[in-house]
Amino acid sequence: MKLIFTTVFTLLVTHGLIAQVQPLELGASIPKANIRMKDVSGKLISLADVRTPKGLLVMFSCNTCPYVEKNQARTRAIGSFAQEHGIGFIVVNSNEGSRDSDDSYKDMQQYAHAQQYAWPYTIDSKNELADAFGASRTPECYLFDSEGKLVYQGAIDDNPADETKIKRKHLELAITEMIEGKEVTVKKSRSIGCSIKRKGK
Repeated sequence: MKLIFTTVFTLLVTHGLIAQVQPLELGASIPKANIRMKDVSGKLISLADVRTPKGLLVMFSCNTCPYVEKNQARTRAIGSFAQEHGIGFIVVNSNEGSRDSDDSYKDMQQYAHAQQYAWPYTIDSKNELADAFGASRTPECYLFDSEGKLVYQGAIDDNPADETKIKRKHLELAITEMIEGKEVTVKKSRSIGCSIKRKGK
């Protein structure tokens, strides 16, 4: 049975019916840091531009995923929290498969304005960044320290579906521990959300 599954999976990947991405390992350096992406402001921005001496927070998101909608207030809160502590923050939209519909550049601009984003919201053309990160869900977060090393990957907190039932704010605690020079206690958590819509997949 395992052999059959492996064979079918390989065929699906080969024919582009599903995407195969390798998750970024903890301790890895920021991948594709110098790729220039179009921001909703019209400017071209890279992760290297957003990164500060204290670190970088990258969130893969979109306009319409129900889980993104449930995390809207939390996205604004964690973005502000990161910036208040001197950490660069960027939201990346890798939904190339929905670029002609609700994740179009125009819709992204409207969404960023409605959400009062005070940080870049960029298009990940050809899923280049999502593939390099191994990102598969929206929202999904990656926190890098002052040396550009991955110290946390996963969800904003332990209950993406219901903010009234949150018991642990994973990302906020990871940022706090990182800036205090401590080892991050919870380094990975499960990202729950919609799959990133890769074009043709």
